[in-house]
Amino acid sequence: MKKLLVTLLMASMAVFGMIGCGNTDAQGGSGTQVGGAQTSDVTLKVWCPQNQVDTGIMEQQQKAFAEAHPEYNITWVTEIVGEDKCQESVLKDVGAAADVFMFASDQLPSLVEAGAIAKLGGSTETMVKETNSEAVIATATVNDSLYAIPFTHNTFFMYYDKTILDETDIVSLEKIMAKQTADNVYNYYFESAGGWKLGAYYYGAGLSVFGEDGNDLAAGVDWNNATGVAVTNYLIDLINNPKCAYDGEISVSELAGDHRIGAWFDGAWNYDLYKGILGEDLGMAVIPTFNPDGQDRQLLGFYGSKCIGVNAKSQNMGAAVAFAAFLGNEENQILRYQKSAQIPCNIKAGESAEVVADPLAAIVILESNTASVAQPANSVFSARYWTYANTIPTEIRSKEITKDNVQEKLDTFVQAMTQ
Repeated sequence: MKKLLVTLLMASMAVFGMIGCGNTDAQGGSGTQVGGAQTSDVTLKVWCPQNQVDTGIMEQQQKAFAEAHPEYNITWVTEIVGEDKCQESVLKDVGAAADVFMFASDQLPSLVEAGAIAKLGGSTETMVKETNSEAVIATATVNDSLYAIPFTHNTFFMYYDKTILDETDIVSLEKIMAKQTADNVYNYYFESAGGWKLGAYYYGAGLSVFGEDGNDLAAGVDWNNATGVAVTNYLIDLINNPKCAYDGEISVSELAGDHRIGAWFDGAWNYDLYKGILGEDLGMAVIPTFNPDGQDRQLLGFYGSKCIGVNAKSQNMGAAVAFAAFLGNEENQILRYQKSAQIPCNIKAGESAEVVADPLAAIVILESNTASVAQPANSVFSARYWTYANTIPTEIRSKEITKDNVQEKLDTFVQAMTQ
């Protein structure tokens, strides 16, 4: 029996050696004997948003993990830190930060540059790469290395009013804008969202910022080529079209309440708002195609995710990586969806009958897989893009950008991005 237990323990240790991050598989704590097998006493600090505690999900997952891994005698420390605040909290003191934390994927470059997040390999890397789309994987990757486990989507799609547009209209911006509507009705709502939604037009036309994967600074920015000029001219016509409402001048909810807006882009987080206004008249679809240069091109929205990361300075690396992988697996993504409506990014979880039957989940998954591009994950992009891209639609609206000076304005934008 002792030989059998030793063999099982060795096999278990081998598995956890493959799960984690190179040879940083520190266990920490004192050991105890349980049934003849060595058990490691570890403390795992976990940071998660309020909803993971209020719904009981985190406690349920911690208990399940402990039962599945008797080789660890775990003392849990659970603290509330929202995904949007995680980077700020971790970088204050990496050594005092949580062993396992949840964060928005756009924070990853800063966490990597600070050496605050562990690189993932072994079976954890395999799990992520075999169970997610390329767009999802890209949100957890920096310089071809995986640093996190994505667990839910973060992107936008198209809402529309079924009393104004039908399924044949919403396939392209041209058809949306061509629809005959009442004089006081806008066919489309333009919102840059600080450059987040604006990128869909340029990326949809095949342009990029810092290369195909957004991390090649030497590749520069190609928005000032002939295609970029065509896209910007298209936006000049769109934004100045009297049938296009412009963000900041009137709200979507105000227009929707009076059935005065045909289509607009937004995320799942505002679904309840629009559903409450329009009820059964609310439609959802993948963002449409557009034709800036004689070719029908699919708009491509920036895609991000929410992820689970492991502190690079964790004193209990093996247990921390194992728990992070557990939180991000298929079963727990489904549980999180059931308990807190976070739509799984795991492909199999997204194909479960329950998720497929949910129209909101179905459209988010379809958008993520067919009409999105990974938001560039580097600090230079974050430091420059949001400031400079947001000026393009603003200056179009104020008539500072016209078809007469598009090339000059785009040259200025590219110079600011690459200087």
